[in-house]
Amino acid sequence: MKLGLASMRTLLAELGDPQRKFLKVQIAGTNGKGSACAFLDAMLRSAKLQVGLYTSPHLESMTERIRIGGENISESEFARLATRVRKAGERLVERGVLDAVPTYFEQMTAIALLAFKAAKVDVAILETGLGGRLDATTAADAEIAAITRIDRDHEKYLGRTLKKIAAEKAAIIRGGTDFAVLGEQSPVISRQIKARCREVEVPFVDAAAIVASCADGVVEFTTDRAAYRIKKLGLAGEHQIENAKVAIALAEHLSGRFKITKRDVETGLRKAVNPGRLERIGRFLLDGAHNLGGVKALAKYLRNNVGEPLTVIFAAMEDKDSRAMMNEFFPLARTFVLTEAANSRSLSYKRLLKQMPHDASRERVFATDNVDSALEVASEADPDALIVVAGSLYLVGEVRKRLAG
Repeated sequence: MKLGLASMRTLLAELGDPQRKFLKVQIAGTNGKGSACAFLDAMLRSAKLQVGLYTSPHLESMTERIRIGGENISESEFARLATRVRKAGERLVERGVLDAVPTYFEQMTAIALLAFKAAKVDVAILETGLGGRLDATTAADAEIAAITRIDRDHEKYLGRTLKKIAAEKAAIIRGGTDFAVLGEQSPVISRQIKARCREVEVPFVDAAAIVASCADGVVEFTTDRAAYRIKKLGLAGEHQIENAKVAIALAEHLSGRFKITKRDVETGLRKAVNPGRLERIGRFLLDGAHNLGGVKALAKYLRNNVGEPLTVIFAAMEDKDSRAMMNEFFPLARTFVLTEAANSRSLSYKRLLKQMPHDASRERVFATDNVDSALEVASEADPDALIVVAGSLYLVGEVRKRLAG
């Protein structure tokens, strides 16, 4: 990892600055940014716009990160553009312009921007990777910015306080930004982000002001422009309502540039898809909740919507507050399976065992060092239970691949 924009800007210039050929929406935040991207993507595609979507991380294939018109980039096109980007980086090193080749994420971002240019997209939606101020996606100079809910995460890189983390993420709102959408935040963080907008003189709308209600299975959103009504959001969970608000505010602003109707917004709310987020596959429920905020949202969903017994397969990366995450899950699960994702940053199952709540019953806790074994144990330990897989997107990706196979 190498935070900073200089290398990315140099790489994009070497590639002919592909990001200048289309309108860009950059979405940052701790939780919900991927879902907000999914809602907005579905809305704009319903309006018959050519949409590029860049997200991270992927679950099974790198091609998932780059979608055009709702479809993953082809492997052949990905390979072609990846080769072009790699050679550009090597040329810059050979000429002494860069000290080292661009990072993995910088190259992935450049590939996405080249793909969007080649596809002549109308709008590119860019999900920020880590932070915002120094994230590679910020070098694309998006005209429109959005900030979803901010919580503690990646504190080693972004700061140990919410205010420092918020400052890093809010920095995507800069002097060149045309418009910003602010998602729901704590009062202190909300004031901080609004102050940032005023400081750089960027007009903004507070998506938290959108009125939302849910009764008899019908979800309604009311803005100062329109009222939207659907039977069910495409993405499950009450927490998706606030992410939908961000997408609605973005779509309403974009309707000043493109023909986006009320029906397009409603269709997007209904048809949005985000794999690995409260995704049901047989007796498995997969959710990429990978920090405390995400786990709390998942736990709330389970308490309110699931009546059957639960088995939780859990793994976490080393930089996460895994102890607090497990504390949220343990009261809900009848059986717990601790494991490790096939990632060098995955916390060992032995460490997880040491972090278990002291009052947890050890009789229903199993531990294994690989996902295959975890799936086998979970399936046999409690045949009547719903198996919830959470704690890491890398874990969810591995499980999805095995279930598909």
